[in-house]
Order: sequence, then structure tokens, then C-alpha cells
Amino acid sequence: MANWNDTERRRETFGAAVPRTGGDAQSNAAYDEGLRSYMLSIYNYMASGVLLTGIVAMGAAATGLAYAFASGPLMWIVALAPLGFILAMSFGLNRMSQGTLQLLFWSFATVMGLSLSTIFLVFTGESIALTFFATAGAFAGLSLWGYTTKKDLTAMGTFLVMGVIGLIIAMVLNMFLQSGTLAFVISALGVLIFAGLTAYDTQRLKNQYQYLRGTEMMGKAVIMGATSLYLDFVNMFMFLLQFLGSRE
Repeated sequence: MANWNDTERRRETFGAAVPRTGGDAQSNAAYDEGLRSYMLSIYNYMASGVLLTGIVAMGAAATGLAYAFASGPLMWIVALAPLGFILAMSFGLNRMSQGTLQLLFWSFATVMGLSLSTIFLVFTGESIALTFFATAGAFAGLSLWGYTTKKDLTAMGTFLVMGVIGLIIAMVLNMFLQSGTLAFVISALGVLIFAGLTAYDTQRLKNQYQYLRGTEMMGKAVIMGATSLYLDFVNMFMFLLQFLGSRE
């Protein structure tokens, strides 16, 4: 499983929608326009990061570089490096400039591409493409629901973050147990958990805008928001690949 941004989710508490009160139609229209621009920037960053990851992964697989990441010391470097980037971005958010945060985001997406290049050694290209488009469709629907629903998803998000921690523990245990049944359960739960987090994170980011608009943190929030949705997408894709992927 790819890495996740638990630190950001625990730190931000913008899950509950806070209704706007007062103001005239013109100010409300300006707010809505600003919100659309903010969310569009997040989606653009997220989509660009996924695209960069895909290009790097396919390039590494095509050149044979992926074999170097399948075993040995390089395997652990590319596997753990993304987590290092996430921790650096999360804990250094207030100290870093927006430019530095952007550089870390693109570096993170590149290293993730190297890490994911090994899936081309296990699964057929056709099944990887099928899973990618299935994930993209599911992500779009879930994110749209998270954006438009009036239901407060805060409680669900807290439960799902706890589920991520449980997944990590189960995956570490299964490294020793090598249980096919447990692996199946982990994959099924992983799809459901990150599907739910997609909706939750979308609502969280939407509600976060009212606290950040007009502040110097807006640019950084866009990058961190894109990172959250990127991780939801990639993790959902990887777990779904266990079901839809055809092995070489």
C-alpha cells in the first residue's frame, strides 16, 4: 500500500460544514466563485501528480529500471522515501515556503512513480489500465458526493482514519503470516476505507476554504489538499488492483 497523510487529517478539523450567514447575493456569489477556484486548483495539482507518477512508473518499467526496485536496497529506499516526503511536508508546513512545498510534492509524486513501477512486473498492462480508469471513475463519483452532500462526514472520517491504522497493523502481520485469506480481507477493506476517505477529504477541504480564504496559507493548503486526495486515489487504485489485476 502507498503511504497516507494521517498527520494532516488529525491536525485539521474542518469536517463539519459551517453555514455562511449574512451578506448579500453578490458576496455569496464571490464566495462560491472563490471556492470553485480553490477546489479546482486542488484537483489540478492532484491530477498532475497522478499523471507524473504514471509517466515515471511506465518509464521505469519500459527501461527495465523497475527490476532494480523489485528487490535489494533500492526497494526499501523507494518504498520508504514517499513516507519521508509526507512527514516532511506535514511537520514542516508552517516553516516551508510555498515553493519548497511544491518541490516536495513533485518529488513525492516522482518517487511514488518509481515505487509503483514494480506493478508492471506483476500485472498486465491492460489490467493496470482497466483498474486505473475504474479507480478514476469511482474517485470522481465519490468526490462529487463528498462535495455536494449535506451530511456531516466528520464522524465517518475519524472512523476511517482509525481503519487505516488497522490496515497498517494487519499488513505488517501478514508479512509474517502470508495468509491469502487475510490478504483478500485487507484488500477489500482497503478499497472501502479509501473510497470513504475520498468523500470525507473532499468535504473537509471544501469546508476548510472558509477559514483559509484571503490568507497566506491558501497556496500551501491547495498543495496539502491535493496530496490528501492523491493518496486516497493511489491507495484505492492499489487495493482495487488486487481484484481487477491480471497477473503476468
